[in-house]
Amino acid sequence: MEDKSREIFGNRIRERDYRKAEASGKRYARKYGDDANASYRTIIRKNRYIGESLGVSDICLPEDDLAGEEEFDTGKGIIVGNIRMGFGHYRISMAMASCAHAMGYKPYWMDLNSYPQTACTKVIRAQNDLYSMGSRLSQKSRLFNKVIWEPLNYEGFRKLSYNASDQKNAEIMAAVFRNIPKEIPVIGTHVWPAQAAVHAGMKYVVNAIPDNWPMALHLAEGSVHTIQTHQAYQGYRILNGMDGNRVLHPMPPESLIYTGHYVDDELVRNIEEDCAARIRRKDDGRPMRFLLTIGGAGAQKEIFAGIIRHLLPVIRKKKAALFINVGDYRNVWEELCGEVSGLAQVSEEHFNNWKETEKFASTALSDDAIGGVHAFWHENIFEAVYCTNLLMRSCDVLVTKPSELSFYPVPKLFIRRIGGHEKWGAIHSAEIGDGTLECRDLPHILQMTDLFLEDDVLLKDMCTNIIANKKTGIYDGAYRAVRTAVNLKRGI
Repeated sequence: MEDKSREIFGNRIRERDYRKAEASGKRYARKYGDDANASYRTIIRKNRYIGESLGVSDICLPEDDLAGEEEFDTGKGIIVGNIRMGFGHYRISMAMASCAHAMGYKPYWMDLNSYPQTACTKVIRAQNDLYSMGSRLSQKSRLFNKVIWEPLNYEGFRKLSYNASDQKNAEIMAAVFRNIPKEIPVIGTHVWPAQAAVHAGMKYVVNAIPDNWPMALHLAEGSVHTIQTHQAYQGYRILNGMDGNRVLHPMPPESLIYTGHYVDDELVRNIEEDCAARIRRKDDGRPMRFLLTIGGAGAQKEIFAGIIRHLLPVIRKKKAALFINVGDYRNVWEELCGEVSGLAQVSEEHFNNWKETEKFASTALSDDAIGGVHAFWHENIFEAVYCTNLLMRSCDVLVTKPSELSFYPVPKLFIRRIGGHEKWGAIHSAEIGDGTLECRDLPHILQMTDLFLEDDVLLKDMCTNIIANKKTGIYDGAYRAVRTAVNLKRGI
């Protein structure tokens, strides 16, 4: 009988690559522990940060005798699996939870990076540390970025051989699912939760692929893969370029579904109202609101400092306003204040007070006269990430690298990417008309900033396109991913 474990979607893995994958799994098991026979107790507790707004409860694996507050709802429950590697996968998870809640389902938050007693979390944290270090180095060293980081993110993660090793490593993570009812659907917003769920025997697994550049890194055979763009769908269907020039056996159609962009219910539902407010502020000459979201460990801080320095004179003239979210890195804000003369004196800090942040975001929806600089920092990662989502509705232009935020329905100014795979997010956004081209250096970023401020066409055109895109369902990806998971259970 043919050994299917040596294949990925019917494509035979070379013997040397398979041996390397097996060695990787064994090495990780030796270093971080082998949980093959572990049985972790599972409890459910309401998420105290986004539990009210998104109806989310956490799946916990307590090390003590803590009791759970709820029982699994095997009828309406949907598990959203993530790994908290940067903000992107967390934000996609929030979109899934938001839409699941809006559709009447019960979202369970399963962060595989939050169980320190498990080999699963130890593996993920080690990988996360390496990725974060690489991201920071890529911004400091052009040589490192050109020779190592860009090729790794663009071609290294693209190869089937990489996926073979990842699959072996994910076997170590499967134990965290052992005591979870197997009939509850799982949506993984990173490939590792999807792979681990498949290895653990979860019956209905959706693998929500985040990027617009097809890479074998994101494959979890045994799950249904959801895709945000048609370009990515075609690339994944034929596993394009995942083994050099070799023509590969395609993915079966039932393993791949185009859904559109993963976006929160409250953002999609209010697109027309929010775009109308942006156009109104532009027509009335109100301060144009730029939202700067600084993720990770403050990568690209120098670029953001240049943007702030450029905008401060315009802010003083009440022609612009700045919302700056530094996530859970207060030191980034302190460093920005040290680098940009006068920033601290003109800024209002909204720090670590979620109720006050929610109040500001709500007020900003109706008060077109808001100006100045408003800085946001929250030490809890849920609040740090979701703060951007709250402010997105009332901002005019989101300034971001072309990451997961490329797919959100708000006018976007794209700064330099981190990793070659991200450039395709900006390309897609520019093509559907809701974002700019990727601006690779500060002069071009500032040129685009001034164009937003002075031009009467750019912002309005993006708003018009966003409304048109909504009508075609481009931003309905999270709803469709949830529906896909539910339909798997229903046998549809």
